[in-house]
Amino acid sequence: MTYDQTIEFLYEKLPMFSRIGAAAYKKDITNTIELCQRLDDPHKKFKSIHIAGTNGKGSVSHMLAAIFQCAGYKTGLYTSPHLYDFRERIRINGVMIEKKFITAFVEKIKSSIEELQPSFFEITVAMAFDYFAEHKVDMAIIEVGLGGRLDSTNIITPLVSVITNIGWDHTHLLGNTLEAIAYEKAGIIKEHIPVIVGEKSRETDPVFTSQAKQKNAPIYFAQDRFSVEGVQLEKDALVVTLSDLHLNQRTTYTSGLPGMYQAKNVVTVLQTLNEMTEWPIHDTFIKMGLAQVKNLTGLQGRWELIHEQPNIVLDVAHNREGIIQMLLHLEKMKYQQLHIILGMVKDKEVERVLELLPRNSRYYFSQSQIPRALDGESLMKKASAFCLEGTVWENVNEALKEAMSQAAADDFIVICGSIFLVAEVNRQLIGHQA
Repeated sequence: MTYDQTIEFLYEKLPMFSRIGAAAYKKDITNTIELCQRLDDPHKKFKSIHIAGTNGKGSVSHMLAAIFQCAGYKTGLYTSPHLYDFRERIRINGVMIEKKFITAFVEKIKSSIEELQPSFFEITVAMAFDYFAEHKVDMAIIEVGLGGRLDSTNIITPLVSVITNIGWDHTHLLGNTLEAIAYEKAGIIKEHIPVIVGEKSRETDPVFTSQAKQKNAPIYFAQDRFSVEGVQLEKDALVVTLSDLHLNQRTTYTSGLPGMYQAKNVVTVLQTLNEMTEWPIHDTFIKMGLAQVKNLTGLQGRWELIHEQPNIVLDVAHNREGIIQMLLHLEKMKYQQLHIILGMVKDKEVERVLELLPRNSRYYFSQSQIPRALDGESLMKKASAFCLEGTVWENVNEALKEAMSQAAADDFIVICGSIFLVAEVNRQLIGHQA
């Protein structure tokens, strides 16, 4: 098969959660274990950090990868889903996996695909592990896909496990309480392996503490060590001043990811690095990696300014906690009128997001072009119950054209609600002027 035929095979022939939702989710890791055994267990041939959480796990993964790159380590990075190119999921030192490796890998395991009937995600995880092993990475940063306990990535034994936070997402699969969701995320905690928890919570802290105790795993809550003393917004950056409560000293870091919520992620990253005593990284490389994370690892869609006058921002916030953080950032912005282009998927708790959104914004309801997407008409009807008024558009780019035609130079346009909606934005439509 050619590369294009291979990608089409992966997308169309295999169950893919991002397209069809729960039908593609397998509540066990048997296939991944079997696939990797047939590949000579590649996940046992490199060191790793495992990262779970409701929000922030992608940003934390990219931050850590950038820092390890700056420190001179050959660094693998596995994340999901992708925005524009399948190869975004698997990188070494920021460079996407080669097309020829993908084609050769799928050919190599074709008989196993026919026999095991694995999901799209199971194959991509095995592919990433095989790629990192073949290229002998020093460190691999592995982001959980969904949950933790039953996620395909959970066959690794990392040097440290990281749980960024717990919020209301994927409740139909992970549970209807924060405690239940936390239990699933806590499934990445391994025997004697340190675990870092990014944010403290009355409901979930006991879950993590209990699971860590059962596994004899040291547990560290990042907020017990670091306190955010100040946050300053810049055009394409966030300046964060932190206090190290153990050393009684202040340090300022500049994050190349400008969202206000990135301050919490910086805290999580620093706590993680502090507990990796056998991998000491100088503060110079930490600052360098945080400042250059987008250029080093290719992260996009996190409060990403793509146009000015009017300002147009892409943000993949898609659940209650993510939207809250996005709105906190918007409060710091100066604008005349806010325009929100919104699209969501069917299996999210749509009403819990809609009730948060400002009523004085102009809304453009749309949908991504995947089966999971909630159609714009249905979204508008749900939104009207919360006095959110707007119009429906066939796709995000038609909505964006209309918003730009209506917006004054000092207005603000945000595209949010679904990573898949953000991924379909045609940047050539407006030109990348930011």
